[in-house]
Amino acid sequence: MDTDPGFNHANSSSQHQDTELFSTEEDSSLYFTYSGGCNELEVNDLHYEILINGKPNTPQLVKKSIAHVRQDDRLLPHLTVRETLVFVAKLRLPTHFTQAQREQRVDDVIAELRLRQCAHTRVGNDYVRGVSGGERRRVSIAVQLLWNPGILILDEPTSGLDSFTAHNLVITLSRLARGNRLVLLSVHQPRSDIFQLFDLVVLLSSGSAVYCGAARDMVPYFTALGYPCPRYCNPSDFYVDLISIDRRSLEQEAECLERATVLAGKFMEKVRDTEDHMWKPAAADTAPAQTESPQQLSTVKTEEVITISKQKNRLPGRLHQFTILIRRHMYNDYRDLVTILVHGFEALLMSLLVGCLYYGAGEERLSIQDTVALLYMIGALTPFAVVLDVIAKCHTERAMLFHELEDGMYSVSSYFFAKVLGELPEHCVFTLVYGLPIYWLAGLNEAPERFLLNFLLVWLMVYCSRAMALFVAAALPTLQTSAFMGNALFTVFYLTGGFVISLENMWLVASWFSHASFMRWGFEGMLQVQFRGNKYPITISNITISVDGIHVVEAMKMNQYPLYSCYLVLLAVCLCFMVLYYVSLKFIKQKSSQDW
Repeated sequence: MDTDPGFNHANSSSQHQDTELFSTEEDSSLYFTYSGGCNELEVNDLHYEILINGKPNTPQLVKKSIAHVRQDDRLLPHLTVRETLVFVAKLRLPTHFTQAQREQRVDDVIAELRLRQCAHTRVGNDYVRGVSGGERRRVSIAVQLLWNPGILILDEPTSGLDSFTAHNLVITLSRLARGNRLVLLSVHQPRSDIFQLFDLVVLLSSGSAVYCGAARDMVPYFTALGYPCPRYCNPSDFYVDLISIDRRSLEQEAECLERATVLAGKFMEKVRDTEDHMWKPAAADTAPAQTESPQQLSTVKTEEVITISKQKNRLPGRLHQFTILIRRHMYNDYRDLVTILVHGFEALLMSLLVGCLYYGAGEERLSIQDTVALLYMIGALTPFAVVLDVIAKCHTERAMLFHELEDGMYSVSSYFFAKVLGELPEHCVFTLVYGLPIYWLAGLNEAPERFLLNFLLVWLMVYCSRAMALFVAAALPTLQTSAFMGNALFTVFYLTGGFVISLENMWLVASWFSHASFMRWGFEGMLQVQFRGNKYPITISNITISVDGIHVVEAMKMNQYPLYSCYLVLLAVCLCFMVLYYVSLKFIKQKSSQDW
């Protein structure tokens, strides 16, 4: 069906006088009236020059004037409705707003969109129980309404909602339009009571306008053309079917295309000589602009200076954004107790399984071969699981991040530092849960300083895998490609770590990868920590001699660099992946998988 029927344009000057839109319940809100002047949206000719309140379209003007509510709801599921709006208010409202004013704005929006009854309920999503679908859609509208835009655009706001919820939602949008605000929305075949709420309607067929005008005049217009709407039939259904293209057969497709072309032609004939700015030639639109005198232009500029103050409308700085984002991040993440417990249990289970395996060796110290294998396994188990978990989590947040960055809610640097630092406590706890049991159960070097040095190496290795996963998730568009690349990189680092094949036997390209492998440097560091200073009995024929364990490390060519260099290289690898992650956030649009 090649039709995109319906844009609802509602403002304070056009009302349905004979339709009562509101219930008799007590309503203390004042329709959340837009404080600016009357808003106009002009589309000139076919080059699509969009003017906002008579001014040329610029990205800065769009962000200040237009709010866009997407078709899908992208919200943090573990925050309550009120918390979601409070965090947005702190990010989007100018700095001159006091805390009390921000709270009042949130209360006004909650009241206006009828969200009081669920204000302290979690937003939820498809996997987390929360508010209903209609309430979640109203929360998405509330997020945009908080900063009081003059123009509100909604992409199919009724999709996925039942008819009753959809009707109530459109009633709410009609209320918002009465507050000196321009509301545009696209809908597909709205039911009759929803259609009656529209002020202006645009019907499109194959990209051509078939009708644009008052909703109440649509039926008389098509009736005059010989297409009356049958009695007891929904006009929107009837006329959308009329202009739709049926492609089940070539004959039906040709007939529908011919009818749609005729209707579009008749509509253009009707509006060609009117004063409507949308259909006038470009020359007619540009003429008035040339007649303005310098004095008039000066007056306009003076008025702008008086009414618009950059200092007054200054948004929170990057440091303030960071503090808000890190609080929001921790609120949302640490309320997801199921995921936290699952990840913690996963790390503990792997640690206990491997530790208990080596614990069975008894009181005797592990052999050299077993110790080497254990150390490499410690550095490989949890990092691999971390890669997949981090990639999956990043892609669930990706669409919301894209929309918020596009809306100018915060900067990339503020989000980057909030993301990295907000996940540090979780990383530290899980690494401790993983590294502590396996170390003592396997009977590794009991000296406290050796344990701390070993734990720091494990911490850095796991964090390198986390940083690599963040970069891969931000650089690649879909979860599948990110998971594949993350798995491939980890496998390369695993194979070139110096355990599967010795460093001296690697061919040239593999040796290059080994220098960037965090597995190699972590493994080399743990070998030096565990074997240096420990005596191991070596039996040759009937002769047993005691040798220092560091000679074992030297035989494996894993003692080429001092111990501190292992820590420095791991820090450098972490830093490189973090820089790549930031660059990916900065220059690659973080669209969801469905948008690529």
